[in-house]
Amino acid sequence: MLVMLVCNQLNRSNIGYAQEHLQADVGIGAAAYGFGAGLFFIAYAIFELPSNVMMEKLGARAWLTRIMVSWGFVSFLMSFVQNETMFYVLRFLLGAA
Repeated sequence: MLVMLVCNQLNRSNIGYAQEHLQADVGIGAAAYGFGAGLFFIAYAIFELPSNVMMEKLGARAWLTRIMVSWGFVSFLMSFVQNETMFYVLRFLLGAA
């Protein structure tokens, strides 16, 4: 559980550090960055209850493993962001994961 909390904090910190580089390299401005950050929390709010129901059905070990694998994969894909739309989609998927 501690490892998952550390990974969560690293993800939140990394996207903050990446804002400057996203603006310089990809052209994602402050408004687009803010919208993408908001999409993460919207997806999280939508999928939080169904995720807890699935964890109850499948067991915590299996479900938390699924969360970590999908979260890691989407975080990895964030390194290939090329435009605002891709940034939005990946932030939404990260929230859903």
